[in-house]
Amino acid sequence: MATYTLPELPYDYAALEPVINPQIIELHHDKHHAAYVKGANDTLEQLEEARAKEAWGAINGLQKNLAFHLSGHILHSIYWHNMSGDGGGEPLAADGVGDLADAITESFGSFAGFKSQLTKASATTQGSGWGVLAYEPVSGKLIVEQIYDHQGNVGQGSVPILAFDAWEHAFYLQYKNQKVDFIEAMWRVVNWQDVAKRYAAAKERADVLLLAP
Repeated sequence: MATYTLPELPYDYAALEPVINPQIIELHHDKHHAAYVKGANDTLEQLEEARAKEAWGAINGLQKNLAFHLSGHILHSIYWHNMSGDGGGEPLAADGVGDLADAITESFGSFAGFKSQLTKASATTQGSGWGVLAYEPVSGKLIVEQIYDHQGNVGQGSVPILAFDAWEHAFYLQYKNQKVDFIEAMWRVVNWQDVAKRYAAAKERADVLLLAP
């Protein structure tokens, strides 16, 4: 049995229109995300075979492939739930996400400052990558990370809670080469309820990490 499986979308293909059209959602989930799931499972099988044969000639490539495909699977699994057709705006105490709103203000000075940083980090990725809001457990604060591919340029132990996919397959059919327009539009579908739940869960689990003294 495969270790990783493709999760179902929490909405139908048309749920995020007009920000993301149904064709993109279908291709992105059913083809691209599915490929990362398959890649992670295939790589685990190849590593199992390498252990059985004590054949380590391809170990560097296999470990890189595992990091790439597994990280792609994890980030996409977060990404789908981070969006909602009823989302957008900013987190507010009146909507039951006051702890997240306070954490954003404490970590970035203001929601506007956070929004500007995550937008720029996402829109200026060189080639393929992501912009991510993450909980950093050593400081107990939120940080923005600009991720190369799916796995590069991240802090160890940080927990992603909001992911903006800046790979071309996430937007090109609709936005062409205007990545910044896509990122700006993404703010209209952010599911702050989901982000707030991830923030609360990350804080609760922070003590399982080996923190700096």
